[in-house]
Order: sequence, then structure tokens, then C-alpha cells
Amino acid sequence: MSILEEIKNAIITYKPNVVKECCTRALEEGFDPQQILNEGIIAGMNVVGEKFKRNEVYVPEVLIAAKATHAGLDILKPLLSASETNSRGVIVIGTVKEDLHDIGKNLVAMMLEGAGFQVINLGIDIAPEKFVQAARDYKADIIAMSCLITSTLNYVPATVKAFEDAGLRDKVKIIAGGAAITEEFARKAGCDGYGKDAAAAVDVANELLKVS
Repeated sequence: MSILEEIKNAIITYKPNVVKECCTRALEEGFDPQQILNEGIIAGMNVVGEKFKRNEVYVPEVLIAAKATHAGLDILKPLLSASETNSRGVIVIGTVKEDLHDIGKNLVAMMLEGAGFQVINLGIDIAPEKFVQAARDYKADIIAMSCLITSTLNYVPATVKAFEDAGLRDKVKIIAGGAAITEEFARKAGCDGYGKDAAAAVDVANELLKVS
């Protein structure tokens, strides 16, 4: 088994220490950091994402796999140039204003990062103007909103409108997800995509930015 296969399998079997050790060894053996990322870490997280979609694994397992992914990313990040790190696109993610739920949004952020995107996690209770400012600051390709309670649903279209008012709507793709949101609501709110769950969010991001 190649070292890249070992990394992939260590993520699938939830072994962060093995991922860390194998990434270090792969670098010592002369593998390119981007190749390690693509063929080891991302390949492993893709398998976990597919299993999650088929209900073969659940949120706890995905969180452990994400921890394994981060163990590898911590080794590789300093060695990846800015252009390489950003190769799949920049995603700004946050929970909408007045919504304090964090776990689901963090899971989505981990899955997106594991898939090779640069993820800026703004946290919870994010006002529309904060999403706009972050999009400017980080040159975001996608804005991802999480909304788990119906009383905060109005902040989804409000955020879309904030991007229109700022003249940035045609510069970013906007996706939304969370327990309170349906695909129909996201569409009517003016979003470009809807993430049913963490694995679906990765698929939507890939589709919107046309990356495979």
C-alpha cells in the first residue's frame, strides 16, 4: 500500500495520529504537499462523505474523520502556497444573526475544508453586513449560511439583499442550509444552492464552482 493510500485509509478509519505520521513520512519521501492533500486527505474525506450520504456513518464518525483530516492539514498547510491552498475556492461560513447554533455549521466547515476549500468560519449570530464584509476581506467565492430556528429565517433573504445592495451579488455564490431551511425556501430567498446536510454542502460547493 502506498503512503497516500495509508493516509486515505487512516482518515476512513478515524486515526488522526496515523494521518499525522503518514503525512510527515510522505513529505520526507519527497511527495508534493498538494498531491498528499488531493490523493490522501481529500480522497479519504470524500469516501467518508459518500458513506454519510448513504447513512452508513453518522455525525460522530464524520467529526472524528474531520479531526483526522485536520491532523494532516496542520502538517501540510505551512507548505502549501496561497494559490494552491485556494485552488478549490474560498468559502465564508457562519450561522445567521440571532441563531446561536454551532455544531452543524462546524461540521459543514470541516467537511468543506476536508474537501480542499479554504474555509473562513465566522461563528454564530452573524449579521448580513458581517457576511458582506467577510466576503470583501477574504475575496470569497461562496457564502454559506446556517439557520436552525424558524425565527431567524428572515436573515437569509436579508443577507442576499445585503450582497445586492453592496454590488457584490454577482461576485459570490450564496448557499444556505440547516434544520429551518428547505430547498424551496433557499431558492425563494435568492440563494444559488441548498445544502441538505454536510456532505450535500460539499457537492453543492463543487457544483457551483465547477470543481471535481
